[in-house]
Amino acid sequence: MATKKDIITLPHDDLRQRSQRIHIITDEVKQLIADMEAATLDWEDSRPHELGVALAAVQIDRLERIVIVRNDFDNKDDRSFTTLINPEIVKFEGQPELDHEGCLSVRDIYALVPRYPKVRVKALDVQGREVRVKAEGFLARILQHEIDHTNGILFVDHVKDKDAFFTLTNDGQLEKVPYEQVQKTGILR
Repeated sequence: MATKKDIITLPHDDLRQRSQRIHIITDEVKQLIADMEAATLDWEDSRPHELGVALAAVQIDRLERIVIVRNDFDNKDDRSFTTLINPEIVKFEGQPELDHEGCLSVRDIYALVPRYPKVRVKALDVQGREVRVKAEGFLARILQHEIDHTNGILFVDHVKDKDAFFTLTNDGQLEKVPYEQVQKTGILR
């Protein structure tokens, strides 16, 4: 079973690679999904002010187009996920809106990131059936973030404003981080 130690972080090169499509859902693929869930929950258990809402396979250094998304963002006791295999956004709706994002693969840095408020996604479920998801708000943001991962893109790549970076304080509050400090972390392209 994977743990939080299996989650790779920038500047790890594989995070900038495109993941490969899944052609057959094997027992190995199902084990990868279980490992993704275990790593996310182990990470969450080590973070008092955060929830592990989603993960892409590349984040545990497997370049495969799989993402998992938490089923209930408001209930930390619900530790179940939905799996999307080969997810792709088929439609963006509305004008991009700024909101805070963080990432398990970007240590201690958060940013205001522009994302579309609504998306439509198609993918396969664990049984290989096509699923279509209409998402808005926070779920739309998460899907864009995770599908970006499958294409080698991270949330920091979308940030244009040098004043849009933050860190989380010990009491769970976001505090601005100077751009020069962010540059030194090696997370920017």
